[in-house]
Amino acid sequence: MARLLELSDAHSRVTVAPALGGGLAGFDSKLADGLVPVLRNARPGADAFGLANNVLIPFSNRISGGGFNFGEAFHAVPCNIDGQEFPAHGDAFLREWEVLAATGTSATLSLPDGGIGPFRYAAELTYALENGTLLARVRVTNTGSRLPFGGGFHPWFPRREGTGLAFDATHVWLEDARHLPTEQRPIEMAADFDFRRLRALPRSWINNAYTGWRGSATVLQPELGLSVEITAPDMDVAIVFSPDGNADFFCFEPVTHAVDAFNQQGMPGLRVLEPGAEMAMEMRIAWRTIKVGAARKP
Repeated sequence: MARLLELSDAHSRVTVAPALGGGLAGFDSKLADGLVPVLRNARPGADAFGLANNVLIPFSNRISGGGFNFGEAFHAVPCNIDGQEFPAHGDAFLREWEVLAATGTSATLSLPDGGIGPFRYAAELTYALENGTLLARVRVTNTGSRLPFGGGFHPWFPRREGTGLAFDATHVWLEDARHLPTEQRPIEMAADFDFRRLRALPRSWINNAYTGWRGSATVLQPELGLSVEITAPDMDVAIVFSPDGNADFFCFEPVTHAVDAFNQQGMPGLRVLEPGAEMAMEMRIAWRTIKVGAARKP
């Protein structure tokens, strides 16, 4: 794996991978018995999709139709991932970031020349440990023409037999076989996708965007002895992804907009940036210990 930066305090250790999209290769709690993963640890030789966290700029998830209409023009966005039908997650997570500064507990990275399709931007990313809590903050500056921007974070969590998830949202998007949105349902009418109370992840495929997210979520890990809290005050959409019950991971992604918002009426969640304008996104992940095996099974 490319060179990593290690951040560490008395409670946590974080490894940053500047050459792999500015992502994280790991986030571990320091317990008496050793390190315990808060996010999954990247294996040797992992690519961007094998990391513990990705940074999504200048958009999250898929854009259908080869691009989008904005300002009386069609803006083409090329596919950026081999084997995929649509472009996804922008280009920042596939680029090498420059290290601007690094201390024992924080690192600041820069991507001065981001760009995919019509987008041109510069980004600055900071990771910091604050009493064991991970702060991830990214600031994006539009260096091109007036366009809608979006993004977020893509953390990958360990999935164990007893892993549970809880968060509040008002609606959930269903998807088709191409992983594009088909119908937005009130959460009260989508019992299989309702995580307002702690519950286990489904045994089958899940890949759904939740709107009206309240900005916080809880991941319970009884086998690991951890309860994990995710907060993201700048974002009100969350995407939950896991292939099936045999997967050893799941994703809970705080983002600014739902899948293919560029081709939805009103482009909900996207932020139109004038040339030189900025947007910022922030995520915190905190953990606390629980008694192993004693937590209520979701």
